[in-house]
Amino acid sequence: MGHTTMHDDNPKGVSRRRFIAGTGSILGVVTLTGHAMAAQQPAAVAAGPITPGAHVPVLVIGTGYGGSVAALRLAEAGVNVHMIEMGMAWDTPGSDGKIFANTTSPDYRSYWLRTRTKQPLSNFLGFPIDKDVPRYTGILDAEEMGGIIVYQGRGVGGGSLVNGGMAVTPKRENFGAILPSVNADEMYGTYYPRANAGLGVGTVNPTWFETAECYQYARVGRKHAQRSNFPFVFVPDVYDWGYMEQEAAGTVPKSAVAGEILYGNNYGKKSLQKTYIARATATGKVTISALHKVTSVSPASGGGYTVLIDQLNTNGDTTTTKTVTADKVFFAAGSVGTSKLLVKLRATGALPGLNSEIGKGWGDNGNVMCGRANHLWDPTGTVQASIPCGGIDNWAAGGAFAEVAPLPTGIETFASFYLSITKNPNRAQFSWNAASGKVDLDWQTAWKQPSIDMAKTIFDKINAKEGTIYRTDLFGTYKIWGDHLTYHPLGGAVLNKATDNYGRLHGYSGLYVIDGSLIPGNTSVNPFVTITALAERNIEKIIATDL
Repeated sequence: MGHTTMHDDNPKGVSRRRFIAGTGSILGVVTLTGHAMAAQQPAAVAAGPITPGAHVPVLVIGTGYGGSVAALRLAEAGVNVHMIEMGMAWDTPGSDGKIFANTTSPDYRSYWLRTRTKQPLSNFLGFPIDKDVPRYTGILDAEEMGGIIVYQGRGVGGGSLVNGGMAVTPKRENFGAILPSVNADEMYGTYYPRANAGLGVGTVNPTWFETAECYQYARVGRKHAQRSNFPFVFVPDVYDWGYMEQEAAGTVPKSAVAGEILYGNNYGKKSLQKTYIARATATGKVTISALHKVTSVSPASGGGYTVLIDQLNTNGDTTTTKTVTADKVFFAAGSVGTSKLLVKLRATGALPGLNSEIGKGWGDNGNVMCGRANHLWDPTGTVQASIPCGGIDNWAAGGAFAEVAPLPTGIETFASFYLSITKNPNRAQFSWNAASGKVDLDWQTAWKQPSIDMAKTIFDKINAKEGTIYRTDLFGTYKIWGDHLTYHPLGGAVLNKATDNYGRLHGYSGLYVIDGSLIPGNTSVNPFVTITALAERNIEKIIATDL
């Protein structure tokens, strides 16, 4: 497999991770600006792993959007924070010299503890494309539960490592349906702008877009949308667009233009490692333990909370179990991770005082995928930038917003590909299964039908106008709709229900939820800017009143 460089037994010498752990030094992170920042490898995260018996003022479970916001703002307020991350640090190159694997050639780095890939597109031109890979603590978790596959990022930076970076603020008129208990004036006046600034959001240069070879697919998608009278909108992203232009010109190492997206992006994408987490660790007050998994949180006899943590190796085995104490605990393990943990803790008696709303209100953000077969005079391009930059907005009339997505296969496909976000009303619930000792989700694949119907309000019309058909070879044999997955899990610990209106868990002082599980199932667009903005709002209130 040739991946010894990912382990601490690096034959070429002492690895960065062992050096940091051995010296206990806290490396400040210098945040570089502009193109140099984008090309920079993420800085090594400081000074883990946590020691057994440690006492920390704040423990944050997870290093995704909500957890990263909490860690930064708490550190700026002078609080020491320890973050626990189940995945790897992703700061050490593999044998190919790169940290992340390419989308077209998944290897051991690609999947979380799988022996076979589980790609969102399972077939191409009638052939299955999944392949065997070594079991490893890879970056993408394709978690199968309750009739749905939930794709989640594993590593320091969470979902920011594996998403397309589409940084969309919902339209103001849709916000009341997303978070009804939250003041929209505050969100749009203060917290959305703060989140967009912190994330480094920008938009493609529209002049460059018109001639860029790597966005031919998006221009074809725009043409078809506009010919059917749908508005095409440029969508902001957290990619370094200046770096993208240099990639296309061939003057810097290629990243998005080389199709990197599904299993991480080596250069241009501003994941949380380069933004919130870099700024948090630079304070000297935030440390991170990667390959650690929280299994229990319960009240400690002397106040605060006793936290049980398994340390993992890259096979996913537990090598050590640690008990630590924390004055306050923030649950930021993502919608699925936080919901599963809280449901288990409530049912097994570790946190019996949690209320009956725990586990409820889970949704898939209405995700559904499809492809269309274009005519030979509408090629979409052999080179496709993996970062989407545009979408089709039919939310008001048809309940669907569709991003024009890449198919970075390296060959001409004559296909347009889309990920739709829809106003799907169905909500599932997590519950404890005592017999299996696991948490179940009661989602049903049939609940995707409203999403298909809403997406069809766009694509049936485009097909009729263009004289084209749906691709039937991408999700199986003669299967049009990718209705088996979500990239946008939301809910399970809903704001103002399972928690108060700022994420404080009912029943326990000092326990908070600060991630996507607070949002009940739908954001009308890609959700991470809303998750970040809500976290900015909540942590500001918590610091002002609880610390």
